[in-house]
Amino acid sequence: MGFSIRNRLLLAALAALSSGAFAQSENLRVGFLTVRTGPLAAGGRQMEEGINLLLKERNYAFAGRKVDVIFADTAGQPALAKTKVQELVEREKVHVIIGPLATFEALAIDGYMLESKTPLITPTSAAQMDLAQQKKSEYVIHVYGTAAQPMHVLGQYAAKKLGLKRIATIADDFTYGHEGTAGFHHVFEDNGGKIVQKLWPPLNVADYGSYVGQLKPNIDGVYAGFAGSNPLRFLRTYKEYGLNKPVFGNPTLVDEGILKNMGDEALGVYSASWYTVDRSTPDNKRFVEAIQAEYKVTPGFYTAGTYTAGLWLEEAMKAVKGRFEDKAAFVKALHNVKLTRGPMGPIRLDEYGKPILNIYIRKVERKNGQLVNTTIDEVKDVSQFFTYDPKQFLASPLYGRDVPPAKNLE
Repeated sequence: MGFSIRNRLLLAALAALSSGAFAQSENLRVGFLTVRTGPLAAGGRQMEEGINLLLKERNYAFAGRKVDVIFADTAGQPALAKTKVQELVEREKVHVIIGPLATFEALAIDGYMLESKTPLITPTSAAQMDLAQQKKSEYVIHVYGTAAQPMHVLGQYAAKKLGLKRIATIADDFTYGHEGTAGFHHVFEDNGGKIVQKLWPPLNVADYGSYVGQLKPNIDGVYAGFAGSNPLRFLRTYKEYGLNKPVFGNPTLVDEGILKNMGDEALGVYSASWYTVDRSTPDNKRFVEAIQAEYKVTPGFYTAGTYTAGLWLEEAMKAVKGRFEDKAAFVKALHNVKLTRGPMGPIRLDEYGKPILNIYIRKVERKNGQLVNTTIDEVKDVSQFFTYDPKQFLASPLYGRDVPPAKNLE
C-alpha cells in the first residue's frame, strides 16, 4: 500500500512537470486582422507581406517560443472587424492581435479589446481618441502615429517652408480622412494660412469629377486625404481636369503600394509619413532589399508598419523571456518597448500609448524611369501633440469632420 501511495505521488509529480513543460511549449498565437477584399485590400496585402517577412526571418519564433499566425479578413468593415476579433479571441484563443488596417475598424473593436483583456498592436490604424488615449485601457498599443501626426508636420511645411496662404481640402469621408485633414487644417491656419474650401467625397464614390470640378481656381494648393485605391482615381481626375496647383497628401496618397500604378499625375505630390523608403539606415536598407527580393515590390508604410509591429512584439517577448502567459508582465512589456532598430526606429510610446517617432516630408519624383518618394525634410521625435501643450490639446474638442471649425471658407 505504501508503494502504491509513493507511486501515485510520483505519477502526480510527473504529471505536474509534464503540464508545466506543455504550458511552456505552447505556441504564441497571433491573430492578424487583414483586408483581402474591398477598396482597402491593397493595403492588407502589404501588411501581410510585412509580418510574413519578419516571421520567415525569425524562423517563426520570438524569444524561443514558436509563433502561429491566424489571419482574418475584415474587408475594411468595422462591424466585420468586431466579429473577426471575437472569433480570434473566443474560438482561436489568440494571445495577442496585430491589426486592423483602418482607423474606424480599430475604434469599433476598442471596447472588446478591453473587455477580453487581449493586447492589440495596431500597425496602421491611426485613431486619435480611443480608450487608451482616455487612459481607460492598457490593451491597445499604437506602433504608428495618429492620422493627424504627420499632417501637423505637413501643414507647417506648406505654410512656413513654402509660404502658401490658401488651400482647399478634399478627403475620404471617414475617420482617417477627417482626422488627417483636421491635423493639417489646425497647423496650417495656426501658421498663417487659410483653409478656404472643404470637400468630402464618400469612401466608395464612383467618380471624383464632380468634386474636382468644384475646387476653387484661386487657391495655392490642395490637401488630399485618400486611402486604398482612391488616391489613384483622385489624382488621375485632378490631372484630367488640367489642374496644376500643388497637392499635399496623407501617407496613403502616394504610398509605394499605390504609387507603382501611377503615372505623371503623381509627379510633384508632397506627402508626410511615419515611414520613408529612402531612409539611409542599414536596417531600412536591409528591410527594403528583403521585401524587394521576396515580393518583387518596394515597401510602403503598410508593409513597414506591420514589420515594425512584429519587431515590437518580439522585443516584448524578449523582455518577459518568452513567458507571454504572464499577461500582466506581457502587457507591461508591450508598453515599455523602446524600439531603436528596424525600418522605422527610433520609436517609443507616450503615456497614452501613442508613438513618438520621426516624420518625413516626401515629394514624388521620377528616377531611372520609376516614380519614387524622395525625402526632402525630416522632423525628429514628433508626438501626437506636435508643438501643442498636451493638456490643452486633450482638453480641446476632438479632431473630426468639423473640428477645427472652418472659419475661412469662401
